[in-house]
Amino acid sequence: MKNIEYKVENGTLTLKVDLSKSYGPSRTGKTTIIASTEGNQAIEPGVFVGLNVYRKSGSYFAEE
Repeated sequence: MKNIEYKVENGTLTLKVDLSKSYGPSRTGKTTIIASTEGNQAIEPGVFVGLNVYRKSGSYFAEE
């Protein structure tokens, strides 16, 4: 996982992503990747998460 922390407590999944980080442009260049599970990941037996966090290139917060 890139830039994703998670914990499961009492049946509740909590995800933490640092929005100030960047992992460069997507393959198409239309977005900038902030965080990704890089596919579906098992977080406990039989439970999976798939997450992509990105910003559109050229948006207010996009890096130059």
